[in-house]
Amino acid sequence: MSSQSAESVRARFEEAGQAHVFRFWDELSEGSRASLLEQAEEIDLGELGDLVAKFAAGDGDEGPALAGLEPAPYIPHPRHGGSPEEWAAARRLGEEAIRAGRVGAFTVAGGQGTRLGYDGPKGTFPVTPVTKKTLFQVFAEKIQAAERRYAARIPWFVMTSHANHAATVAAFEGAGYYGLSADRVSFFTQGRMPAVDRNGKILLEAKDRIAMSPDGHGGSLRALVRSGAVAKMRAAGVDTLSYFQVDNPLVRCVDPAFIGFHLRAGSEMSSKMIPKAYPEEKVGHFCRRDGTTVVIEYSDMPMEMQRERDESGRLRFVAGSIAIHILDVGFVARVGGGESGSELLFHRAEKKIPCVGEDGDVVKPEEPNGIKFEMFVFDALPFAENAVIIETLRQDDFSPVKNADGKDSPRSAVEDQLRQFARWVLAVGVELPVDDTGLPAFAFEVSPFFADDEEAFAKRWAALKEKPVIKEGAVLED
Repeated sequence: MSSQSAESVRARFEEAGQAHVFRFWDELSEGSRASLLEQAEEIDLGELGDLVAKFAAGDGDEGPALAGLEPAPYIPHPRHGGSPEEWAAARRLGEEAIRAGRVGAFTVAGGQGTRLGYDGPKGTFPVTPVTKKTLFQVFAEKIQAAERRYAARIPWFVMTSHANHAATVAAFEGAGYYGLSADRVSFFTQGRMPAVDRNGKILLEAKDRIAMSPDGHGGSLRALVRSGAVAKMRAAGVDTLSYFQVDNPLVRCVDPAFIGFHLRAGSEMSSKMIPKAYPEEKVGHFCRRDGTTVVIEYSDMPMEMQRERDESGRLRFVAGSIAIHILDVGFVARVGGGESGSELLFHRAEKKIPCVGEDGDVVKPEEPNGIKFEMFVFDALPFAENAVIIETLRQDDFSPVKNADGKDSPRSAVEDQLRQFARWVLAVGVELPVDDTGLPAFAFEVSPFFADDEEAFAKRWAALKEKPVIKEGAVLED
């Protein structure tokens, strides 16, 4: 960047009351100056000014309005009273769309494995019981299994973060794109927002580094537009996008029934739900308010509401959000492009943010000292026409890897995969020792190339002339 351009950037920050970002300028090397300027140019000072005016001086995000909330309606799974004929028709419609090349997969993969004690992108964390395939490999194989089944081409869009982009791309390259061709996988980085203090001043985490953080999973819609991914989808004839997060090895990456329900309703954004297992379960709640579908986070809904029950004794707000959606690409373009009336709102979060003091030394606060801004993808639901919610089975679609131990950990995800494989094996008449929870007595594995759901497993098993022995360490591959 020329000195003239650098002065222009600094002048804009001074005009916005953020000149302090460059207070160590004279101490920096040329490389550090260039880096700082590059970060500064990411920041939309007008947008930041609006957020500061709205949030910085206040007591925090007021949270959603709770008056008038009702449970959102959803389409029940056939095992829980849903119509098998309706589900079969939806599946056929979704299969047609997949065969026609209208469907793409979208993984939000900006996270690191820090909470798991793992140094690397979370998508490169090993999760399967025997072969220790990574999350990315599991998804890649599920996408390829769908391509084979439907003779289709399913492009995969992977949103990274500035922290893990290079490592993620390197992992794909090193693994030969997990069997996919490189031109079918598109990477782009999530947007970032600067953290500010309670006076609205941008914080520095080093003399040459602004305290930046990802703009939340809601920022994925802006990133899809700004990166050119939406334009690429449209050029390829993709109008339907399967959205899922990187931490869930059980997710059905390309679910034809889900796609079919979405298309049949003319929906712009559809979602999967699972019934909450207990009132305190930490998932968002699908609700209706003023005729629109919304998600109310567990932290925003009073516990007495979460514990409400209907006449049958079932939880009233039972529909739990698990961050699995189908998005209309035109809708992504509208909301992600910031079209008037469809802009996602930022939320304020107070955090402990290490930062550089006036003397240039790094301060590590013991109490929250700053504000981060982020968007939530489910905040797009109120803008969506004909939003659809369908029930999915937890045991077949949701077992996230979030914590190092206990609930939602690598161990729980492995055990849930084993329970799934055991159900498939038992359903075809093979004897298999399992405990009261359905967990088999030993570890084995079923590759998505062999089968990616119970129906596919039954067909594949029936077609085998020589049945494999299900034993410790067995792996059923293609």
